[in-house]
Amino acid sequence: MNFKRADRVGELIMAEMSDILLKVVKDPRLHSVTITDVKVTDDLRNARIYFVEMGKDELNEEVQAGLSKAKGFVRRELGHRLQLRFVPDIVFVHDKSFGYGNHIEKLLAEIARQEEKHD
Repeated sequence: MNFKRADRVGELIMAEMSDILLKVVKDPRLHSVTITDVKVTDDLRNARIYFVEMGKDELNEEVQAGLSKAKGFVRRELGHRLQLRFVPDIVFVHDKSFGYGNHIEKLLAEIARQEEKHD
């Protein structure tokens, strides 16, 4: 299979971001953050980093503020770890798919309970 370089760089950034958030960043607001995906533009100049806060469906403003504050540090740390000419500009985006999936699960469980009552 032939993968684009942007996809490979995105996977590298995802792995390094997870390690940085887990081991290097000392902000307690970010300890429950999980990186779910990274999309890098074809020119490797911009990266959208998708995240969720474990156990939460909604975006916590404190987590968003913590990520914004750590953005420069994280970008510099990525620059040290990755062998790239340019470190992509980072944008953190809350991944709403997990909240949507939880909502669908709750609806299906409710339907199953209603069917059990009628049987």
